[in-house]
Amino acid sequence: MSDPSSSLRELTLRGVLLGALITLVFTASNVYLGLKVGMTFASSIPAAVISMALLRVFHDSNILENNIVQTQASAAGTLSAIIFVLPALLMMGYWSGFPLLQTAMICAGGGILGVVFTVPLRRALVVNSDLTYPEGVAAAEILRVGQASQSDASPQKGQGFREILLGGVLAGGFSLLTGGFRLAADSVSHWFSVGRAVFQLPLGLSFALVGAGYLVGITGGIAMLVGVFLAWGVAVPWLTQLVPMPDGTTLAGFASGVWVAKVRLIGAGMIAIAAIWTLITLIRPMLEGMRISLSVLKNSRETVQQSRMDTDLSPGLLAKLTGLIVLLLGATFWSFVADSGLPPVAAWILVVAGTLMAFLFGFLVAAACGYMAGLVGSSASPISGIAVIAILATSMVFIGLGQALQVLDSPESIRFFTALALFCTSVVVAVAAISNDNLQDLKTGWLVHATPWRQQIALIIGCVIGALTIPPVLELLYNAYGFLGSLPRAGMDPSQALSAPQASLMITIAEGLFSHTLDWTYIRIGVYVGVAFIVFDALLGRLAGHRLPPLAVAMGVYLPPSIATALFVGALISWYVKHRIRVQATTGNQDAAPRLEAAERQGTLFASGLIVGESLVGVALAIVIVASVASGGSDAPLALVGASFQPTATVLGLLAFVGMCLLFIRRLLARA
Repeated sequence: MSDPSSSLRELTLRGVLLGALITLVFTASNVYLGLKVGMTFASSIPAAVISMALLRVFHDSNILENNIVQTQASAAGTLSAIIFVLPALLMMGYWSGFPLLQTAMICAGGGILGVVFTVPLRRALVVNSDLTYPEGVAAAEILRVGQASQSDASPQKGQGFREILLGGVLAGGFSLLTGGFRLAADSVSHWFSVGRAVFQLPLGLSFALVGAGYLVGITGGIAMLVGVFLAWGVAVPWLTQLVPMPDGTTLAGFASGVWVAKVRLIGAGMIAIAAIWTLITLIRPMLEGMRISLSVLKNSRETVQQSRMDTDLSPGLLAKLTGLIVLLLGATFWSFVADSGLPPVAAWILVVAGTLMAFLFGFLVAAACGYMAGLVGSSASPISGIAVIAILATSMVFIGLGQALQVLDSPESIRFFTALALFCTSVVVAVAAISNDNLQDLKTGWLVHATPWRQQIALIIGCVIGALTIPPVLELLYNAYGFLGSLPRAGMDPSQALSAPQASLMITIAEGLFSHTLDWTYIRIGVYVGVAFIVFDALLGRLAGHRLPPLAVAMGVYLPPSIATALFVGALISWYVKHRIRVQATTGNQDAAPRLEAAERQGTLFASGLIVGESLVGVALAIVIVASVASGGSDAPLALVGASFQPTATVLGLLAFVGMCLLFIRRLLARA
């Protein structure tokens, strides 16, 4: 049987270069978004749209070449998940910056292992499986539609790229007004007290967060809003009325201090139990993924048909690549341990233990995440839960080793072991993130008749480029904005700091385990509240057919409220557009499905543009700020107004925010 796709160019130099450029852009965007809100966005679909728009100028571009570009660029949205853990090393004060070589090796080593571990699973989980792989199927459909319209001269041609561009320009322009010129506010809050209880009514005005909320959907948005109400409508007022407000303290300062010191610990307990419960509910597919992975390894010598569409990287090459990465990871662990001052034997034991844990835990989570990605999708796969479990497991192992070696006996050694557990967990998260994405891309490739080994090479290239991009972007963002609770310079505005919520949680867990100083009172309250929401979610799903995801509720408690409320606005837009389309279809006796699909596709691209535009301007402003500070200038070098302009800036920010939301809704309803 002939293969009509065999003559198409696939892994081309121009495709690799374009994929590298998109990877750089989306990696920077995802690092910024992840540090700001604690989530990243899937980059496969916008990358495919951008690739099709740019490669269209070449008459011989084709669907397989575009697929390679989106495969390579998708590493950006996944490898960036390293920011869930890695910034904790700086936030706890162990690092003063992000060492380029160590950080890049963690990202590249973990990412490449994520590719290698899931290659043997492709045939079992992609080809011979009925798993849905929602993002992979959606990306394949985008590529097919783009290929079909290559010669289309209709006005719709290139519309997808225009949606991304429009969203990017709007969000980037507003970000310049808020973070650069300071002519508009990026959030608004109203503080008031009832007796001694302090309340806050917050609203974030970030365009990127609206885009992220649109992608999250109404279920997650409502859950986060419930979390905000628990934190700022129940917990903070309750705790602030228990003690008098110190003299000279504002309502905002007093309540914010209570939230950071106590309420966030409740949120941490909720996140931990919700993440563990999420993994428990997926234990069967996780075990099935591990079983398939082990059975594939056992039967790897069996003869299989080797058509173009069924050819992976060879087992010999995978074995050599694995050996090389393990050696490089071992060297990376040694570079981390060498300065600890431990006896040589203890140091080498820790290096071997860290490397083996990263490898073994990574192999297990790769199989589990690969299966879960096919079952519930990459976006819904609980990487944060994997991070929580990994930090618990690695911390317990290193506590045992430290006690056995009798080197866990001083504050300095406790601090080092805490950092080592975070370092090791970062590798595991990198493996989990890429394995979570790899099989989605291979599903896309299978549907468009791509060559698997070429896609796998593209993913490895994407991992390397992303790994080289992440350290300088992290360093840049930290020096420009700082992280919540960790500012690089005195006198910086803490309201501008990036929250890095998961990294803060990792510090709370690891430091508490090693030093036995974890304030279990509020964490225990969070666990109890989390269990209550787990039960409520189960009952709600069984009795009413609706859900209230406990992990999203917990994030609403843990995140700054201006972030969660902006996410809810985006989720509300998603719900309203779908509701209006259904109502209009019912009134006109029409089928709503095609209009819903068109609106969802356009909304996804516009929302992605909002995220990318604001994030890229945020990174660009960071460069300007760092350059200004380095030359002795201020950390607001582009500001055109002073603090007295704040009331007007708030009004302008609100007007711009409302205008963008109305434009978002009108575009989706007009074109659906």
